[in-house]
Amino acid sequence: MPSSEEVHKRRSAAVARGVSSVISSYVSDAGGGTLTDVDGREWIDFASGIAVTNVGNSAPRVVEAVRAQVERFTHTCFMVAPYESYVAVCEQLIELTPGSFEKRAALFNSGAEAVENAVKIARHATGRPAVIVFDHAYHGRTNLTMALTAKSMPYKHRFGPFAPEIYRVPMSYPLRDGGLSGPEAALRAIDTIEKQVGGANVAAVVIEPIQGEGGFVVPAPGFLPAIAAWAKGAGAVFVADEIQTGFCRTGSWFASEHENVEPDLVTMAKGMGGGLPIAGVVGRADLMDAVHAGGLGGTYGGNPIACAAALAAIETMRELDLNAAARSIEARMLPALKRIAPEGAEVRGRGAMLAIELVKPGTIEPDSVRTVSIAKACHDAGLLVLTCGTYGNVLRFLPPLVIGERELDRGLEILGGALLGA
Repeated sequence: MPSSEEVHKRRSAAVARGVSSVISSYVSDAGGGTLTDVDGREWIDFASGIAVTNVGNSAPRVVEAVRAQVERFTHTCFMVAPYESYVAVCEQLIELTPGSFEKRAALFNSGAEAVENAVKIARHATGRPAVIVFDHAYHGRTNLTMALTAKSMPYKHRFGPFAPEIYRVPMSYPLRDGGLSGPEAALRAIDTIEKQVGGANVAAVVIEPIQGEGGFVVPAPGFLPAIAAWAKGAGAVFVADEIQTGFCRTGSWFASEHENVEPDLVTMAKGMGGGLPIAGVVGRADLMDAVHAGGLGGTYGGNPIACAAALAAIETMRELDLNAAARSIEARMLPALKRIAPEGAEVRGRGAMLAIELVKPGTIEPDSVRTVSIAKACHDAGLLVLTCGTYGNVLRFLPPLVIGERELDRGLEILGGALLGA
């Protein structure tokens, strides 16, 4: 097996520079909350492939389901010759998503595709053009989802022009809101919508219940319900982007449940497939069925191998009660993070979706230089962590929900040393 150094040299000649990686080592094996590279070096995994491997990197049920499906057939295209597993995944998603109303589902390949299709559905069903999104939002890298995304570098820089009729309004960001409550922050956002767009023109309000790339921003209590209520009153579709927050990550199947919000549409991907690419849109039957036959789909959407993996991943989540596991991770990590966080830093998050926002002492000015330094120190010591945030000053932690206590504690120990030495 070639060394990481050898593979990295080959990469420089073969892989486009625009595709970056957090570390320069190359993985040979992964599972149980750790990654091992081709040189035998081990990392504790606090990234989960960006909240994908909730059930682990090689969950037994997923492995067996994928193996069995590959032996039967790899592809027919559901739009040409359908198969039962696509239907079964949709049935599971309908059962799991919040809301007691009649629902329908459709499957796609990625989170960005799911968001694009949710916007298509909302526009078609309402006959309206405008889409409302929020400061610090991240929704994907396709042209439409780049327009929905707030941050320029690296996601949007010199990739325009972008899709029109996208309007951005203020998010509830407790650290930076000057004490605004959730309902007060919602009124600020709603006032902006009414003045700049007009409620009658809004097809969809698209929001992450907890923002991901934007910094793991948890809105103040009451913000999400107030925005959802406004959307309902205005006849707009409330879309919860649960791509990073879904499938037990926050201690519930979906983060909207924490405030009893029932979205009209939910987008999902990441943790859904146990590591295989699959995504979905689930929502009110009247909205989903408003689109004409052939208006939704894609060659690989709901691929049979990915469907087999998703069914096995969901079964694993149920069997191991990974919602409870996420809550246990929060109970173990959150107090530890608060103990080791520097003065002035904010520790926040829910379940196994936790973060530290680093600021300069005595201020709320972002400290991105220190954040990058700490992340590098973690990597050098064998802990894989990610950074995020509009200002690049947030350390985020997304351990697999099946991680052992030993690995979790060792990861926190490494993080504490990196924070102390920064």
